[in-house]
Amino acid sequence: MVHYRNPKLVVGTIPEWENGILLCRRAIEPRYDKWTLPAGFMETSETTAEAAARETLEEACARVEMGEMFSLIDVPAISQVHIFYRARLLDADFCPGEETLETAIFSEAEIPWDEIAFRTVFLTLRQYFSDRRNGSWQFHMMTLPMPYSSGDVSSQR
Repeated sequence: MVHYRNPKLVVGTIPEWENGILLCRRAIEPRYDKWTLPAGFMETSETTAEAAARETLEEACARVEMGEMFSLIDVPAISQVHIFYRARLLDADFCPGEETLETAIFSEAEIPWDEIAFRTVFLTLRQYFSDRRNGSWQFHMMTLPMPYSSGDVSSQR
């Protein structure tokens, strides 16, 4: 018998509303009480875009119009790939889902940078705001270097 161990896909959105971004405060470990983009593990029989929209609905009760893939970050130390899509909130009718303590819209200046749960989310948000300032949207592909220290938030996802 052959047993394969394959990496997990974590997919999510950068939900845009006017000049801000919707973030979720986590109600689960790892990184309980820290802020993140709505994201989670892809399930079988889903596309990455479908999974990202589903996770946004589950974590923030938010309906979105999916945009283009924005970032893909390889995290080899924990055998994961994180993918984030730009998405437009269809309305401001959002609220915390089961795995979320709080949801809120943040402008770039309001983002709680010291309270971001994962390094992949931090990097994605930095690239997002940089692209927005430059008026030029690009696809961003990165690899988080190994090894991670125990304090590296990206290793806790």
